[in-house]
Amino acid sequence: MPAVPHDLCTPAVYLDHAATTPVRAAAVAAVTAELGRVGNPSSLHASGRRARRVVEESREALAAALGCRPGEVVFTSGGTEADNLALKGLWWARHDAEPARRRVLAPAVEHHAVLDALDWLAAHEGAVVELLPVDAEGRLELATLEASLARDPGSVALVTCMWANNEVGTVQPVAEVAALAAAHGVPVHTDAVQAVATLPVDFAAVGVDTLAVTGHKVGGPVGAGALVARRDLDLVPLVHGGGQERDVRSGTLDAAAVAGLAAAVVETVAAREQEAVRLAALRDELVRGVQAAVPDAVLNGAGAERLAGHAHLSFPGCEGDSLLMLLDARGLECSTGSACSAGVPQPSHVLLAMGHDDRRARSSLRFSLGHSSTAADVAALVAAIGPVVERARAAGAVAAGRG
Repeated sequence: MPAVPHDLCTPAVYLDHAATTPVRAAAVAAVTAELGRVGNPSSLHASGRRARRVVEESREALAAALGCRPGEVVFTSGGTEADNLALKGLWWARHDAEPARRRVLAPAVEHHAVLDALDWLAAHEGAVVELLPVDAEGRLELATLEASLARDPGSVALVTCMWANNEVGTVQPVAEVAALAAAHGVPVHTDAVQAVATLPVDFAAVGVDTLAVTGHKVGGPVGAGALVARRDLDLVPLVHGGGQERDVRSGTLDAAAVAGLAAAVVETVAAREQEAVRLAALRDELVRGVQAAVPDAVLNGAGAERLAGHAHLSFPGCEGDSLLMLLDARGLECSTGSACSAGVPQPSHVLLAMGHDDRRARSSLRFSLGHSSTAADVAALVAAIGPVVERARAAGAVAAGRG
């Protein structure tokens, strides 16, 4: 069988770890070992018991890494399912018990896995969704949350607040949010998908009620994630069937994926402190180099506590999508951080919520670093960004002249 060309396997420079990160060797080994074995974890014979042991040992390892009890870990297909199970399951349970509880409070910068789930609840279940403002750095304004809760606490079903933003990397005051909500008897969900790699994510310490994680952001397999949920929390299932996971999530457990998820999270958490320092230094070097090459490039979220590997910059006079494709042609991969609908680029809802105009929101790129990132990656970007921006601006000027 002919070898696969290198450029079809691994990009020359990968700067999109916030989208997904290379699978760790430990996760590959864990998944591969299980794929060669047979056994449904729900079966009672020896093969089933062996598979169940893999699942439960993985659950215990994940719980230890995330500061929760094993019985609080519900395995899912990833962060999106975990977010949906938490938000819809909590809303149904709370609203069914107390019909007056219809309000859901969320920062306007949440991931679409949260925002679209809330839109669905509003359109189909009568939920009243209140998107709360953030400051110029993308942080939730706690005074606004407190006022919203105090206005009519008996009408609030739940609060959701991501641990760290997937676009600009801003870290949210999740512990303070949980404390404010708890004072009014309101449960809190947090999407911690982006946080686990470089922040100390501790479920018990932060005081939230549910927490979503996924494997492929930390070097685990795609399609494996978990919802951490308090044991005494009432959640209505999204999917009905065998009730394999606490009767709130049905479906045959994928022992291989679960083992890979646990291996990746454990390895990530063990090296987190040192890795956060290393990535922050690389990120700062990247920002300095880009701004030296493009002096009017603007770093978004610079004044807030940010994820160590995130650098989100706006390039005046450019379209982010054009910059992305020009960099891609040079073997550098990054992201605009914006959503696309039917192939039509949309400005980042995160930057708009931070008070930036449409033009700035469309001129931005997200560079995100991870466990395989090197100084050579940063140097390659710094060398390429000046000519790329110059070319994008020239093309934009020509297009404007024709218009």
